[in-house]
Amino acid sequence: MSSNLHPMLNVAIRAARAAGSIINRAALDIEAVRVSQKNMNDFVTEVDHASEATIIEQLLTAYPNHGILAEESGTQHGNPNADHVWIIDPLDGTTNFIHGFPVYCVSIALQVQGRIEQAVIYDPSRNDLFTATKGRGAYMNERRIRVSKRTRLSETLLSTGFPYRKTDHFNRTLRIIGEVMQQAAGVRRPGAAALDLAYVAAGFTDGFFETGLQPWDTAAGSLLVTEAGGLIGNYSGEADFLHRGECVAANPRIYGQLVQILQKHSRVNAQASAPADEGDVPAGGEPA
Repeated sequence: MSSNLHPMLNVAIRAARAAGSIINRAALDIEAVRVSQKNMNDFVTEVDHASEATIIEQLLTAYPNHGILAEESGTQHGNPNADHVWIIDPLDGTTNFIHGFPVYCVSIALQVQGRIEQAVIYDPSRNDLFTATKGRGAYMNERRIRVSKRTRLSETLLSTGFPYRKTDHFNRTLRIIGEVMQQAAGVRRPGAAALDLAYVAAGFTDGFFETGLQPWDTAAGSLLVTEAGGLIGNYSGEADFLHRGECVAANPRIYGQLVQILQKHSRVNAQASAPADEGDVPAGGEPA
């Protein structure tokens, strides 16, 4: 780790790599991993819990007065009244992990008085480390990254998330994906929203959109995207997305074109308008 990095980012990197070691060891014998089900198609493993415990221990050892918001344990650790809050997804892409599909990551962000200021996303299967400090740019494996330069939606490769349980807005989501697919070069569903955002920041994809997300899915990735020159917000194009359950991110030119398609589907707008379509019920979060 570089001495030029912010000290809090260094701590987060160390915690992410420690969690990644746990994940990689478990990946050697996936069938031995104990799996339980939180909801339909929403799984948690002993690896999620061990990874989260390691991250929290390292962060609170370094900063005992900080707060914690973690996917599996919520806010039960740390200082609930802290200005500094670590937002943690210990294994984003659990469903991929338990099937041996190597698309998953560790996501850690530091929120200071409501703003994300540090971010780490670590892909242990590829040993790819994405980092960002507010105002200092975004990096992949210590190399500066930028969002793509494409300007036409018809040339873009986009990523998204599909409905995965009965409480999702199936009809609405399928309509959105159908509209976008007709205008983009390709749409992918890798299965780990945090890594999707890191790939937008690195320019591997040109944009990302999804509903039903939680803060730990998007916090770290949001800083990577903005520090790499991109934009991120809700489907209405507003910057308020972290607790809104919907997210769109892209380079500035593609962002505007995506918002034009997505804004009529925004749950933020829909809350004050007509009831959901037949077959639609409140959405859940991205599967871990």
